[in-house]
Amino acid sequence: MSNFLDEDELAELGISSYGKGVLIGRHAILYSPSTLVLGDYVRIDDFTIISGKVTLGSYIHVSQFCGLYGGEAGIMMEDFSGLSAKCSVYAVSDDYTGHSMTNPMVPARYKPTAISKSVRIGRHAIVGCNSVVLPGVEIPEGAAVGSLSCVTRSLEPWSINIGTPAKKRSDRAKDVLDLEKRFWLDRERELCDC
Repeated sequence: MSNFLDEDELAELGISSYGKGVLIGRHAILYSPSTLVLGDYVRIDDFTIISGKVTLGSYIHVSQFCGLYGGEAGIMMEDFSGLSAKCSVYAVSDDYTGHSMTNPMVPARYKPTAISKSVRIGRHAIVGCNSVVLPGVEIPEGAAVGSLSCVTRSLEPWSINIGTPAKKRSDRAKDVLDLEKRFWLDRERELCDC
């Protein structure tokens, strides 16, 4: 038996839509698969939890023990982006100031200041292991987040960011864009050779 669900098992999950080459670990947990959209060649490893509205583009890897909590606002990961092990991405959060009750068992009317803001992780962005991304953050194209970082505000494109809160350390090389062009050319040749 494979560590990943087969085509029949994928079809039974009730995912809103998914492309070809999707791999979902047998021990991944999808709380609301009807709000999950997956592109082509997406891999979601075991012990990952996905809840709420989440859209993953193509050629994406979500490593083990990650949590994507999209709520109604949603999380969007664009093509070629990825999350290393044990990352948490939140589009929703309780308000910890005391102006609102907390926890998911309390009805929304008692949580007037709860936070719900979409999160976008752009093309070729990568988030290092054990990092946290908070509601309303944009990690734009090419941005990298170092391990053990907490992203509390949106980042610059093609930047390397580290720490808590995450701050820009340096610029990131754009060689990956040339590699992507070669990747697509090679994919096109492979398809023509069939």
